[in-house]
Amino acid sequence: MKRIVLFLMTNLAVMVVLSVTLSLTGANRFLTANGIDYQQLLIFSVIVGFTGSIISLLMSKRMAIMSTGAQVIDPQAPANSTEAWLVDTVHQLADRAGIGRPDVAIYQGEPNAFATGAFKDSSLVAVSTGLLQSMTEEEVTAVLGHEVAHVANGDMITLTLIQGVVNTFVVFFARIAGYFVDRVLLKNDRDGVGPGYWITTIVCEIAFGILASIIVAWFSRQREYRADLGSAQLLGSTKPMIHALARLGNIEPGELPKGMAASGISGKINVAALFSTHPPMQSRINALQNLNAG
Repeated sequence: MKRIVLFLMTNLAVMVVLSVTLSLTGANRFLTANGIDYQQLLIFSVIVGFTGSIISLLMSKRMAIMSTGAQVIDPQAPANSTEAWLVDTVHQLADRAGIGRPDVAIYQGEPNAFATGAFKDSSLVAVSTGLLQSMTEEEVTAVLGHEVAHVANGDMITLTLIQGVVNTFVVFFARIAGYFVDRVLLKNDRDGVGPGYWITTIVCEIAFGILASIIVAWFSRQREYRADLGSAQLLGSTKPMIHALARLGNIEPGELPKGMAASGISGKINVAALFSTHPPMQSRINALQNLNAG
């Protein structure tokens, strides 16, 4: 959960700052004496939209470590048997999944885990102390398999592409709304746009960005089912993942930083279900049980 929320917030912040900076430096050539050049606006929107999501992706691993206070384990010199087991288990799962061996980290907190990183061969898998203390070795292995499956499935790359497309539309329509308010509602007939355009554009970027997160949240929910299945495939059975989910359903999940919420193994179900990054735990268990029934 933590990783995705952090990604989304970083992306939104970068996008707003980048779009304002580009506009102030004269990159807003889509504004002409005759109105908006929609082709130029679309090009501008694509540049801003994808740059924001790509920067967020490239920053994701470092931001995750900083926001959780995670300590990366030295694979050559683990501090204890638990760290040695964690590194060995993650590396074995990564080998089975056909990806590069991730960095492995532990952070202080309630039960949760996450995986992040821009590339499959340089990712990070982190687990909380609460997860290690509250679950059996088999259940922790299933959770690690879930996180490795996220990496193997390329979920962060896909999320970046989806976020880039969503960002493009946010930037595009925010500027159309800003121009409408400035010219039609505020009746600005001077050369260039007035304060109404800038204020409306920034407000709309933030508002549209929040609404666009519904699309990202939907994708996040679908990828949780896929990662659960991936864990079952890596372990050769659905039972460990079912047991892990059942246990997680009976304990309070640890919260991850706002930009990383969708990346955790477990997350609180949002009152507004459309914004929830994780499906209900029972739905995930049912999906795995249905595989056995089939």
